[in-house]
Amino acid sequence: MEMRLHLHALAILLVVSARPTSVAGGLCRDSCGDVPVRYPLGIDDGCGSPYYRNMLTCADNTTLRLRTPSGTYPVSGADYADPHLVVTDPSMWTCARPFTSVHAAPFSLDTSTRFSLSPRNDHLFFNCDEERVIVAPRPAICDRYPDRCDSACDSAGYLCRNLPGCRGALEEGNMSCCAYRPRAAESLRAMLRHCEAYTTVYWRAVGDKFPPYDQVPDYGVRVDFEIPVTTRCLQCQDRRRGANGTCGFDPATRDFVCICDGGRNSTTDCA
Repeated sequence: MEMRLHLHALAILLVVSARPTSVAGGLCRDSCGDVPVRYPLGIDDGCGSPYYRNMLTCADNTTLRLRTPSGTYPVSGADYADPHLVVTDPSMWTCARPFTSVHAAPFSLDTSTRFSLSPRNDHLFFNCDEERVIVAPRPAICDRYPDRCDSACDSAGYLCRNLPGCRGALEEGNMSCCAYRPRAAESLRAMLRHCEAYTTVYWRAVGDKFPPYDQVPDYGVRVDFEIPVTTRCLQCQDRRRGANGTCGFDPATRDFVCICDGGRNSTTDCA
């Protein structure tokens, strides 16, 4: 009799553990305004990968925002084939508005996350105090040994002479400019203490041309991210098997969950 009770309890435990797990919020929103939101990113808790939990918000359903240690910033675009976000820093100067000195914290990222500043970013600083900042043309040796030139701000940079959308604006405003490639966010903050303003330009890919003309400069900060791929996630998304689920996780345990149509969730897939 006692053995039968143990078996009965084990059977109940197996049935309970096989039931679909619940994810807060039911289905996942796949966009915020005009920006698509797909795995590994998510704006609803339990959607996407837990590595990016609470990093993105869409409170008003129109503007996607990225949370970082230096603030919360609007996201103007997302690419999942070449995984990256394009972030706008409202404190950055662009020639679309009159020049004003802004001493705000420059955009920075938490290095413990799966987000990283793209090497396709160029940071430009304007009207720097040349007694405190080395402003000079970048020597040719820097292209071969960039570590030796971290403290220099290149006054002969291409973008200083060809700002997107306003070539010649700096000469007209009698503004000095130099391009800086930092190793860390702290060096950006140090630069801004001795310069009146800054902006970030990223090199946007245009697929219909050949290098080096396959990239054009545009305002914004390119933030790269990783897409962690697991067998369970691939099975969950597999349309050929009729699964057609969305990869997510249980907010309580952070365990994998396949989110299916109609709010049903599964520990494997939706097939």
